Amino acid sequence: MSDKTYNVLFLCTGNSARSIMAEALVTTMGKGRFRGFSAGSHPGGKVNPFAIEQVKATGYPVDNLRSKSWDEFAGAEAPQMDFIVTVCDNAAGEVCPVWPGRPVSAHWGFEDPAAVEGTDEEKRAAFSKIFKQIMVRMNTFVNLPVDMLDKNAIRKEMQKIGETPV
Repeated sequence: MSDKTYNVLFLCTGNSARSIMAEALVTTMGKGRFRGFSAGSHPGGKVNPFAIEQVKATGYPVDNLRSKSWDEFAGAEAPQMDFIVTVCDNAAGEVCPVWPGRPVSAHWGFEDPAAVEGTDEEKRAAFSKIFKQIMVRMNTFVNLPVDMLDKNAIRKEMQKIGETPV
């Protein structure tokens, strides 16, 4: 087994909820094998407080969470990404960002909990639901034997994860 830490960038449009939660989950569930990052093609500039609530429960430090542009990860000094995962919801007509280059890429669509209107409890329930869905897919991902598979096999496995109903 390899000691390599794999960098994973989760992309969405606003980088306020789903990609933030995925960043925390891959890092905590990956137990040192994976380091999560998140960004947006059009970041809203603010992390949703309900996403922060979900992340706090994992023990992931929330002080440095921020909504940021994917441009931060395109420069020469940015960490080299091994995996790119888009998490926007194609079914809702969201346009997912496209990442150029060589990282293994996949799409794992999730509904946008930030789009839910209603009481705080209804919003909290929507965030909890999506957080659990991300967790299910993340559990499969962090248990892939990525150091033993070739790039095409990993890509196929990641696509399967994104196609799995949650």
